[in-house]
Amino acid sequence: MCQTCGCSARVEEHGHHHHDHDHGHDHGHDHGHDHHHEAAQTRTLRIEEDLLAKNARLAERNRGWLEAKQVVALNLMSSPGAGKTTLLERTIRGLGAELPISVIEGDQETERDAERIRATGCRVLQINTGSGCHLDADMVAAALHQIDPPRGSLLLIENVGNLVCPALFDLGERGKVVIMSVTEGEDKPIKYPHMFRAAQVFVLNKIDLLPYVQFDVDACLAYARQVNPSLRVFQTSATRGDGLDEWCAWLRERTAESHDAAAV
Repeated sequence: MCQTCGCSARVEEHGHHHHDHDHGHDHGHDHGHDHHHEAAQTRTLRIEEDLLAKNARLAERNRGWLEAKQVVALNLMSSPGAGKTTLLERTIRGLGAELPISVIEGDQETERDAERIRATGCRVLQINTGSGCHLDADMVAAALHQIDPPRGSLLLIENVGNLVCPALFDLGERGKVVIMSVTEGEDKPIKYPHMFRAAQVFVLNKIDLLPYVQFDVDACLAYARQVNPSLRVFQTSATRGDGLDEWCAWLRERTAESHDAAAV
């Protein structure tokens, strides 16, 4: 259960899951329960709306703080095991000598990914969400002040592995990047459309495994563009290095654009 955003299967609040309806009290019982159920749904929707509105306000503060420092922040999202951390390691090694990079790591538990990033020499801060299934703007605000990314740098936020909730929560980032691997099935973009619709960039990772798995690249990309025609697509192997030059060039361009905009 996600205790942060309430995305778990909703349980009816009237507590009649085990109520015995065979005791013969025929008095319009179902009608009253319909009203109670509708009220419960209304309360749930109102709580979700309030939560997302609060998060959006905090995200705008983060965005203003980042823009004032000319920091380009990207929110990297995927299911567990898609290769986000390996892609980050290769990105840091490819760009770190020319561009200051900071990383915020999001996981429910452990600092394993932060330790991997730290080994590259990059500044990194781990956020453990406990039972939460995504990062939110408040968590990132606290992390920003601790990690304090340098002016004009690149900030990469590795979100908790989850193809659902992270799409809903703005962190104040410049853009969202969705990463999936060829081991996940080509239909992920239409099974999880909100994630692909929210993203500006789609990284199809682990293409080195294509000879060993049943995966239709053309179908996957068609599904992704069916959901979001404007997606920028990169096909990569973070372990072998395929496509990383193009990916790093795109990151370099985004950072340069931020500097140019600040200079105007």
